[in-house]
Amino acid sequence: MSEYRINQITNQAGTAGPQVAGITTFSSSSGLVMPSGTTEYRGGRDRGLFGGGFTSGFVNTIDYITISTLGNAVDFGDLNTTLAAHSSFSNSTRGLFAGGYNPSYFNTISYVTISSTGNAFNFGSLTTARTSNTSVSNNVRGLTAGGRTSPSNYLKDIQFTTISTLGDAVFFGELTTVRGLLSSCSSPTRAVFGGGYAPPVFSNLIEYVTISTTGNAQDFGDLTQSRDVLASCSNLIRGLFVGGASSLSPSYNIIDYITIASLGNAVDFGDLTLSRWNLKATSNQTRGIFAGGYITSPAGGNTNRVDYVTILTTGNAITFGDLTAARRGHASCSDAHGGLGD
Repeated sequence: MSEYRINQITNQAGTAGPQVAGITTFSSSSGLVMPSGTTEYRGGRDRGLFGGGFTSGFVNTIDYITISTLGNAVDFGDLNTTLAAHSSFSNSTRGLFAGGYNPSYFNTISYVTISSTGNAFNFGSLTTARTSNTSVSNNVRGLTAGGRTSPSNYLKDIQFTTISTLGDAVFFGELTTVRGLLSSCSSPTRAVFGGGYAPPVFSNLIEYVTISTTGNAQDFGDLTQSRDVLASCSNLIRGLFVGGASSLSPSYNIIDYITIASLGNAVDFGDLTLSRWNLKATSNQTRGIFAGGYITSPAGGNTNRVDYVTILTTGNAITFGDLTAARRGHASCSDAHGGLGD
């Protein structure tokens, strides 16, 4: 059961917001030029990246979108290698990609500069080669948690990286239980991990750590449905957990939300435009973006669909555009997500 969740690489069976991060001016006798718009749109911080994954084979493609607009993804560059089932995290400058599978397990961490385009560079290494891990960050640290080192060996360690430097990850603490295929989101203070596969069961567990410290995760609450291969994103206030699959359903269209600063169970937010699993999510302070994944009906296959929601409302997702290719098992990050503040 766990193997098909991990890769599925083998066998699972509107109007737009602000159009550009521009600056407007007004005339005055003093010649003042004042910026306008919310801070995440100033200076170009409004990009979401989607890297790697599985189409009809493993790919190393990185796509990017401008989160506050609508439209199709554009080619950014390439990862160091073709892989899937890895994770990604970011600060306001760099996007990092960690771990993965093809068909061996990777411990590599690579990085790109989000505001530019181009290929990834080597950053360092995780403490252990793994796949089906999750990553989350604030503007200083990136955390990578869980995953597996073989079809049956699941992990519960959490490690951290200082994003502005180059180097290897360091031990942070542990999840409350071994699991992979989980997802995560953050505020600048708190990292939250939800769902996943904890052999032999699918998990509804949500737990958290304080990013600036080290130590073990603590219980936060529960998702509305136990599931794995789900995705997550956040702004400063809310975290969203979307899609996934379990033994009860081959795919879900669920969107749950939590209030990151509190403790408690997730609440229903709305639905995706398509039920799917192994999708990825990213965000700015206004929008949550859900991209790609695997749909099981009416005919199974990867999708290039990109949806969005307004995070501080509730309701169903709306179509945003398309990735450059249909894929699943990719990784995503942005330069304006909830862990980065305003």
